[in-house]
Amino acid sequence: MSMNDLKINVVTLEQEHYPQLKALMDRVYPDLGGAWDQSTIEKLVADFPQGQLAITDGDDLVGAALTVRVSYDKFSMPHSYDDLISTRNTIRNNQNGDALYGLDVFIHPDYRGYRLGRRLYDARKDVCKELNLKGILAGGRIVNYHKYSDELTPQEYIERVRRKEVYDPILSFQLSNDFVVKRLLTKYLPEDEKSEGYATLLAWHNILYTPEEEGYNATKTQIRIGAVQWQMRRVESVEDMLKQVEYFVDAISGYQSDFAVFPEFFNAPLMGLIDTVQATEAIRYLASFTQLFKDEMSRMAVSYNVNIITGSMPLLEEDHLYNVSYMCHRSGEIEEQRKIHITPHERNDWVLEGGNELRLFDTDAGKVGILICYDSEFPELGRLLSYEDVDVIFVPFWTDTKNGYLRVRHCSHARAIENECYVVICGSVGNLPSVDNLDVQYAQSAVFSPSDFAFSHDAVMAETTPNTEMLMFCDLDLEKLKLLRNEGSVTNRKDQRPDLYSLKWKGKLTKAD
Repeated sequence: MSMNDLKINVVTLEQEHYPQLKALMDRVYPDLGGAWDQSTIEKLVADFPQGQLAITDGDDLVGAALTVRVSYDKFSMPHSYDDLISTRNTIRNNQNGDALYGLDVFIHPDYRGYRLGRRLYDARKDVCKELNLKGILAGGRIVNYHKYSDELTPQEYIERVRRKEVYDPILSFQLSNDFVVKRLLTKYLPEDEKSEGYATLLAWHNILYTPEEEGYNATKTQIRIGAVQWQMRRVESVEDMLKQVEYFVDAISGYQSDFAVFPEFFNAPLMGLIDTVQATEAIRYLASFTQLFKDEMSRMAVSYNVNIITGSMPLLEEDHLYNVSYMCHRSGEIEEQRKIHITPHERNDWVLEGGNELRLFDTDAGKVGILICYDSEFPELGRLLSYEDVDVIFVPFWTDTKNGYLRVRHCSHARAIENECYVVICGSVGNLPSVDNLDVQYAQSAVFSPSDFAFSHDAVMAETTPNTEMLMFCDLDLEKLKLLRNEGSVTNRKDQRPDLYSLKWKGKLTKAD
């Protein structure tokens, strides 16, 4: 399967999905009788449609999570799987239940390793929040217990798994998704020979649950940004650098970030692998790796469930060289933004050319734009993005001196205030003696907000230690932007004077759908 062909999405299960669902369940559960009958699934979808979630890759169903509503008090006590099943193989759904019960989660074997199960768990948690329920309960089979039953009791096995001394594909996964073991269930699924009939009763508690409030709205308003203040250093191979990239993506994903951001030309150390004094030859050599980095970072976006802004890389296209940033969606989609304004250094030393298109990216965590370094110093671009209601502008940059850095910083800060959006700047630090024109770096990455009472007093949400390799995290509340744009102390966007002046884009502006 090609990473370029992936189109991963979380959707609600529909009746017409049943043939694919049956084939998938038959493949995943040959030892437990395979798929539920079509009538069982049809009734489940009809009774509780928003609880039946699926992962699709284009038109193919590759995973699913089946869920019902139950009474928390009843099903937090000992029970068996049969307590969820009524006559004629119908799954009981309590429309007035105050908790969710996770019946099943399964992923196509060819798609394992992309962390799609975690994505389904997160989607199920979102349903729980939206319905303002107490939490999620689940009976978890301990499928590796048969390997240890001669030496361990079920309780000892569970404790070993909890301490990560033993791996259980179901229990280990559930514990890593913030579920806790409430009790041991005996004879939960007697025909399950691998678990010898045992299961764990697991629970995830919805900390936003508010029973006293009617009209509760748990719509997610916050997104999390993770930015890599990248250390430029000599590398021995392309593989070494990709391992470093994946290390940071893994770390950022571990903090449940929605975006991972890299700096402009972060992979420039690869130019040190070629023995040349010609700057144009070195930058074209670097461009030879751009497709590989694009593909690999897209794979990471899917596998680690985080949208990645790839910093920027040189792109050679029909003998023309561009500076391009890729927006790698965690769905598998890849889009690009080319640097529009080229610095004198890029134009004279590397013969780079400017792109002609400005894009607004519609992501699962807001509308975002990318202005690569020098582009942030041209207010027209930020204003054009603001016309399309941009939420966050990402500015991957590379600057060698503090003067250059301050130009990017102050201009980016202005873009946040004048366009009533967040702006994230992300740069590289250290030195690179083996690469001409990139021998020194100066950076302090930061997140800027509009300047009003709802935000930080200095309109700086977060910033790194200058010239030190590190990660920066920041939570952004998109709801605050909506309030600001309508009820702020000042309303820059509303108070413009189109009767006196206007801004017209002559190139191509690609808008979010």
